[in-house]
Amino acid sequence: MPTSSITSGELKIRQKLGKYRIERKLGAGGFASVYQAMDTVQGIRVAIKIPHSQYTTESVLSDFRKEIRTTAPLEHDNILPIKDASIINDRLVVVFPLGEETLAQRMTRRICLESSLEIADQILRATALAHAHHVIHCDIKPENVILFAGNRIRLADFGIAKVSQKTVQGGGTGTIGYMAPEQAMGKPSFRSDVFSIGLIVWRLLSGQWPEWPFEWPVAGYPKLRGRIHPEFIDFMRRSIDLNPRRRYRDAQQMLAVFQKLKPRTLRHAKSRRRHSA
Repeated sequence: MPTSSITSGELKIRQKLGKYRIERKLGAGGFASVYQAMDTVQGIRVAIKIPHSQYTTESVLSDFRKEIRTTAPLEHDNILPIKDASIINDRLVVVFPLGEETLAQRMTRRICLESSLEIADQILRATALAHAHHVIHCDIKPENVILFAGNRIRLADFGIAKVSQKTVQGGGTGTIGYMAPEQAMGKPSFRSDVFSIGLIVWRLLSGQWPEWPFEWPVAGYPKLRGRIHPEFIDFMRRSIDLNPRRRYRDAQQMLAVFQKLKPRTLRHAKSRRRHSA
């Protein structure tokens, strides 16, 4: 399909796109816009992602198809599934279940330690499964963590992240601020996803995130010292080490360590609250 055949321009509220009726715009990035829409056949609301017309080329579509096939086996409660991906009215339309909000939006309000660790646990479970299938996400960030009812999170954009960032940037893939140094050099690995998750966990607990290149102690450390178990601080420090060889080798190893430290960290916090009461 030639680029010229792809329709350009923003979608309007109540506009129909096949069986989908656009209800509101949820956001936009360098590669695509995201909308809330009503599936008029099934009677359910969904999220649809539509790449900007200038990026919908034969090359991008080929990469997209390849990534979709690669990530198809990633069935997990904490991975956002693609409900449909097709060309509708000369637009590439990717359809997902609609969540309540993104983690980025949730982070604008206070999140307790227990909830923060539960979110981290679910992100790690999703990524560990992907790494077990030899899939690197390449763009783990709060905007790609979608919250659903029942305190469940789903990690979005597996496959799409790699295509979109490669297309827009033409080099290293990922989002500046959550991207590992080696990934910025065009050499992403499982350890790059570890770095991104480590930064999210750090931000969840401290309310701040360090801008690299950084040196220890990083922003937010004074707030965590004493309040968070020292071993868990070491866990986060190892995750965001600028040298990938010093990080956990993948999300599977990171998850195993996290699950050992999680109950210890919660007990430590509970004990501190009890003694300070």
